[in-house]
Amino acid sequence: MLEISSLSLTLGGFRFTDLSVSVADGEYCIILGPTGAGKTILLETIAGIHRPDTGRIVLDGTDITDAPPERRGIGMVYQDYMLFPHMTVRENIGFGLRQRGVPKEERDTAAGSIAETLGIAHLLDRYPATLSGGEQQRTAIARALVLRPRVLLLDEPLSALDTVTRDRLRREIKEIHARTGITILHITHHFEDIYALADRVVVMKDGAVAQEGTPETILRKPASDFIANFTGMENLFSGTAVSGGPGTAEITVGAVKLFAATDLSGPVRVGIRPEDLILSAAPLDSSARNSLPGVVAGVAENGIYSKILVECGGGMVLTAALTRQSVERLKLCCGAEVWVTFKATAVHVFR
Repeated sequence: MLEISSLSLTLGGFRFTDLSVSVADGEYCIILGPTGAGKTILLETIAGIHRPDTGRIVLDGTDITDAPPERRGIGMVYQDYMLFPHMTVRENIGFGLRQRGVPKEERDTAAGSIAETLGIAHLLDRYPATLSGGEQQRTAIARALVLRPRVLLLDEPLSALDTVTRDRLRREIKEIHARTGITILHITHHFEDIYALADRVVVMKDGAVAQEGTPETILRKPASDFIANFTGMENLFSGTAVSGGPGTAEITVGAVKLFAATDLSGPVRVGIRPEDLILSAAPLDSSARNSLPGVVAGVAENGIYSKILVECGGGMVLTAALTRQSVERLKLCCGAEVWVTFKATAVHVFR
């Protein structure tokens, strides 16, 4: 559906270099990256706000690289909504149709239909200042969808909302995508969005694609230290892998031996997600190949989860994520002796 090929763009002190991304028809693609990675600039370039220095943007087989924004068949929703304060919800939704010369009666009918879909039909005669954040965001999405774009670009659409509203609107966006089948590119900093919405994830760094793949691939199999750190893998070590047979290896990390499901050997990097570690007061009767004794070196509250630091000897400190109930049940505190258990498949190995 959308093919971005060898895109280069210089904008002030920022630069894309030979950036290529493709999005399949009907796919929900989430773009991640730190501040300054170029995520919003990429979306604005796709929308036609910026013109690339080199490269092509092809939408559904048509080259739109030089097409004006209004002729691209692309809708875009910013995180700050950008609603017209002097217009009602009905007028805001129908604004783009009015720009296209659509008669008022037809505009109002279309606005009412999409408002019904998004659950804001009862707000059509209200003004933006009287709406909640979630209602304003739904109005902004309705204004984009009423134009029936081939691609919908969402720039941090949920970031300004409270947790309850964000969860509800996330479910609504998922339902909209399922009903319409529209192709969506969505910029976010919330990893919950990846699990709930994404078919595929693109991670950007310094104007380039650092890695792309399914949510499982990005979160469980990072291709670099940057991806591992950015996605919260936390437990990262250097080691030496020795093959233990097809698809398995023993990895020496300092004085600790780890078993991993990998074909790599020699110098490697090792990553283990905190949520893949199981803590217990005694060794577990489990098929997991990795079981290490350790001593709790720290307990830090982190919302509904607690981060537990465990010293496993030889300088290796593992970070585990446990619920508060688990911390209380195990009576975890500094100095407590524990066992850390995890599967060989939980040990991600890369160069």
